[in-house]
Amino acid sequence: MRRYVVGRLLLMIPTLVGVAVLTFVVMRLVPGDIVALRYAGSSVPQDVIDRERALLGLDKPLWTQFVDWMTQLAHLDFGQSLWTGHAVIDEVWTRLPLSLELAVIATLFAVAFALPLGVIAAVKQDTWADYAIRIFSVGGLAMPSFWIGIMLVLGTITFFGWAPPLVFTPITEDPIANLSQLILPAVSVGYRYSAVSMRMTRSTLLEVLREDYVRTARAKGLRETLVVVRHALRNALLPVVTVISLEFAFLIGGLVVTEQVFNLNGIGKLLVDAVTHRDYPLIQALVLLLASVFVIVNFIVDLIYVFLDPRIRYS
Repeated sequence: MRRYVVGRLLLMIPTLVGVAVLTFVVMRLVPGDIVALRYAGSSVPQDVIDRERALLGLDKPLWTQFVDWMTQLAHLDFGQSLWTGHAVIDEVWTRLPLSLELAVIATLFAVAFALPLGVIAAVKQDTWADYAIRIFSVGGLAMPSFWIGIMLVLGTITFFGWAPPLVFTPITEDPIANLSQLILPAVSVGYRYSAVSMRMTRSTLLEVLREDYVRTARAKGLRETLVVVRHALRNALLPVVTVISLEFAFLIGGLVVTEQVFNLNGIGKLLVDAVTHRDYPLIQALVLLLASVFVIVNFIVDLIYVFLDPRIRYS
């Protein structure tokens, strides 16, 4: 087990280096840069543009820029934003807590609905409860999260005369104000999230309930609740945990439209703004951050498999 953990941790390094190289090359292949965007449509002399590029280091050969950036990364220095002039780590750190908290709340909401409803749909297969839950889950897949968010905002304003605050408040300062702003986006995102997990829970549990060892447990006279929870659900959770983990990693930086609807300045919106402004250091840092989140989440899920299924051993 220890050898497996060390090996996986070491494999993260070439994976992230490959992401860094690919991001660096792709961004340089896109026509235009931040200097061209700043002076687009203006009659600025070419020598001014050249001096600006030299000041930002954009006049250097690509391999020199890449070596400089990798050297900075080796010292945990992500550089400065070309657009704002602030340190990239500061730009990311001011927005990461919001995206992380939203992802955690949406995940808790999704799991709280997905697991019990998925189990009920599987145990009560082809009954009215199963059909109602399947309709509920299909609705979550069919309706976009941002549209659900808009409807939630309109509904709370129309029926309750209340709208979420526009200014983000950290949870350490005022938990009530913080949750009042994040609860609606968490519900709108978590609904779709729970629909995916719910359908996966139902389908995997139905497969497990048809296994021979489940029939044997029932033949021994065990209670149905014990059979479902202890014998069937634990083995059915492996693909469900995988889906939940991947969705959680996606939520860190993939909520651009939802953040726009609820006026949340998170990682997703920051990445879009960075791409729009051709802010190379900020783009590279954000992509590397999101790749790191996916890699770490996958690693943690692999370790969770061992506890869910005793038959899995890493050696």
